[in-house]
Amino acid sequence: MARFLSVVSRAGLARFVEPVARALLRVGISPNTVTVAGSVGVIIGSVGFAARGHLLVALVIVTVCALTDLLDGTMARLRGSTGKWGALLDSTVDRVSDSAVLASVAYWYATTNQHRAAVAAILCLIVGQLVSYVKARAEGLGFTANVGLAERAERLLIVGVGGLITGLGWKPALEIALWILLALSLVTIGQRMTHVYRQARV
Repeated sequence: MARFLSVVSRAGLARFVEPVARALLRVGISPNTVTVAGSVGVIIGSVGFAARGHLLVALVIVTVCALTDLLDGTMARLRGSTGKWGALLDSTVDRVSDSAVLASVAYWYATTNQHRAAVAAILCLIVGQLVSYVKARAEGLGFTANVGLAERAERLLIVGVGGLITGLGWKPALEIALWILLALSLVTIGQRMTHVYRQARV
């Protein structure tokens, strides 16, 4: 269901993203520049605001900057330059951005003596990296691992919804979201490992 919603939302956003992508290309801005700028924006939103507990402001900044993930891909497609370097850069800054979000949340929880929630955020950071690593390593070995309940879009959505509800006043929401995310991420790792194991046995 989440993947279906992701596809639908991307299709809807494409109508607005493509004109922006064309305009940026016309003024000489490259897709890779947009990729890096989006990651820098996420880091600013995370470190500058989420780490201080300003979750609603952080959420707005991170969401806007995360949309560059769609924008840079559209620009590369329009320019006809979707290459391996761009794919590597995109994957790398995605990991940096995701880490910045969760590390900032963990820092905020730790500095406000919410240690259980801080542990949840740290564990989500670690396990989230493993989710991505298993897929990348599997593909490097010639397998596919594009399965799982909690891919990147779903992970960001869960954290975003939790942050929004906490920012609006229900304080436990983000911590609950983090524990849910941790469970789903562990399931995802298991799903990907199992998927590769079945391929390896063929």
